[in-house]
Amino acid sequence: MINERNNNDGIKEHFLVILGAGESGVGAALLGKQKGYHVFVSDGGAIKNNYKQELIDNGIDFEEGHHTEEKILSADEIMKSPGIPEKNEMVKKIRAKAIPVISEIELAYRFKGNSKIVAITGSNGKSTCTSLIYHMCKTAGLECALVGNIGYSFAKQIAENPVPLYVAEISSFQLDDIKDFRPDIAVLLNITEDHLDRYEYKFENYINSKFKIIQNQQPGDSFIYCDDDEVTVQHLKKIKLKTNPMPFSMNHELSNGAWIIGNNMTIRVDEERMSMSVYDFVLKGKHNQYNTMAAGIAAVQLDIRKEKIRDAVATFNSLEHRMEFVATVRGIEFINDSKATNVNSTWYALESMEKPTILILGGIDKGNDYTILEELVKDKVKAIVCLGIDNEKIHEAFKNNVTIIIDTTSAADAVQQAFHLAEKGDAVLLSPACASFDLFKNYEDRGRQFKEAVKEL
Repeated sequence: MINERNNNDGIKEHFLVILGAGESGVGAALLGKQKGYHVFVSDGGAIKNNYKQELIDNGIDFEEGHHTEEKILSADEIMKSPGIPEKNEMVKKIRAKAIPVISEIELAYRFKGNSKIVAITGSNGKSTCTSLIYHMCKTAGLECALVGNIGYSFAKQIAENPVPLYVAEISSFQLDDIKDFRPDIAVLLNITEDHLDRYEYKFENYINSKFKIIQNQQPGDSFIYCDDDEVTVQHLKKIKLKTNPMPFSMNHELSNGAWIIGNNMTIRVDEERMSMSVYDFVLKGKHNQYNTMAAGIAAVQLDIRKEKIRDAVATFNSLEHRMEFVATVRGIEFINDSKATNVNSTWYALESMEKPTILILGGIDKGNDYTILEELVKDKVKAIVCLGIDNEKIHEAFKNNVTIIIDTTSAADAVQQAFHLAEKGDAVLLSPACASFDLFKNYEDRGRQFKEAVKEL
């Protein structure tokens, strides 16, 4: 029966419905069940076997391939997985009935206890920055967990292995349905146009979503942000900041925060001050200098010692699919940056390239404006290999900048074509600036197929 939600004592249980049975949905289900909620999971598609098994093992009621409307609309509260858009028919019905909707990070926050949260968001670089902060914490011997949009679901971590500190990568989709979520340290790296299809094609809506990361912060909390990011700085002029600002910049010295002048990074947090040379950073490129400044401020605020921060910056390994060195074949270097699913990510990748480059671009265009790439393409790119079903926009954008633009529809073909176009001393860079779903399951699948193709050369 649908509304049979009384426990053995006859007390009505909180009925939590979870839409979507991916990493965040199943994590929320496990935490909800553990905390005494009556939990029901509904996924309109097929549930992966490993997630299905977890639900079965924990005695959690679920359905797949459809939504039982009557049951869902009888919920006390609904946790919506971040991948489900507002235009989804079931979500529209939930909103019309005014049932409270929360995100998984909101549910996790409810049960975090006295633990601290460092939350990182931004259009580009958040996975690298989050992983670097986590690496700094582990290097310093702190008991912590890497959660959110990277690694384990936040809710699942709290259900299975709660720790005193969570380092969380947070997307705008996860921020959309927060109510009380409040990180002790919030990091906003940058804001560029992305995911506008989820925000009524209004950039302002996307900006507001990113700034939700600080909406519940108080004076004792910290907000780390880029003082060189025009969109962030302009929005800050419109709001009253309740939290402690900690900017970072490559343009000027700051009274509090971090800056790079010449080749030297300085971090100043109140009376604490440290500096190190950018030549000691394992991560190369201007964008990674920004990531390192943001991570460094967070580490100082977590009372991590200077020598541990230096050790971490010098020993950090880059992430899979993010400017990942794959191999050198006959003097040609292959780099996998499949995680670059927007134009700005590709800009950062090209900006860090020091060799003549064959650029592999393409996929599902999210309303891309390629004009910001023109100068870098003109200076650094010898040829473009398109990897996608519809490449017309790329041809149109770069026909005056590059003499060779060719089309491919598989990772193997793209790698072969790029290899033939390259010479010893060149680099082949997969940095698509587009989503991957026309030819691949996701950006990871695209990156792995690229790496396999390189190994076959």
